[in-house]
Amino acid sequence: MFEFIEKVLNDKNQYDCYHPIESIRKKLLQNNNSIEVEDFGAGSSVIKTNQRKISAIAASSLKPKKYAQLLYRIVKYYQPKHIIELGTSLGITASYLSSACPNGKLSSFEGSKAIAEIAKMNLENTGSKNSEVYTGEFNQTLPDYLNHNSPVDFAFIDGNHRKEPTLTYFKWLLEHSNDYTIMVFDDIHWSKEMEEAWEAVKQNAIVTLTIDLFFIGIVFFRKEFKVKQHFSIRY
Repeated sequence: MFEFIEKVLNDKNQYDCYHPIESIRKKLLQNNNSIEVEDFGAGSSVIKTNQRKISAIAASSLKPKKYAQLLYRIVKYYQPKHIIELGTSLGITASYLSSACPNGKLSSFEGSKAIAEIAKMNLENTGSKNSEVYTGEFNQTLPDYLNHNSPVDFAFIDGNHRKEPTLTYFKWLLEHSNDYTIMVFDDIHWSKEMEEAWEAVKQNAIVTLTIDLFFIGIVFFRKEFKVKQHFSIRY
């Protein structure tokens, strides 16, 4: 826990990729073009139509810089070889994950074809060579992918803000994880359902340590942690 706080959470370095990725975010926030969006999850809590401005999607669904850069530092420090992201959105977090581990592989999953195309373009603009975006309903794309690509070393789950789907993804990923896998769940206090899902994840028998940063929850499975521990940190 001390290592995580000292080396990751409190790392104040301004890494080279930060500025170009945030420049792309800024352009997305100013882009008023509209696209047709298929939404297979709980939907946006802000936007209630399938015809959406790119700027509105960026404002409502992109992870804030603070947390996107924290994900970058987690991956940079632990250097997972196989990274999965559920919920590509416009590709900002994917760009951070890809940049953090150039020798690893990032597979990002997005439900909407129109959003996925923008994400692919943004990944290309950041020079990503180790990423691929898969499009379609997670229930169809994820199981087949996992059956041919194991184990998973790092997973960021940000694709469906409902209890049962979240726990289903957790179960699938768990079947393809190892002792050193790290999972990060987004918006764990977004709703009562998500809080229940987070509590169920914490209580899973093979989870040994969790860190609640309010907006995201981080899960470790290392067997050398003999006693299950849960931490909440103001961040």
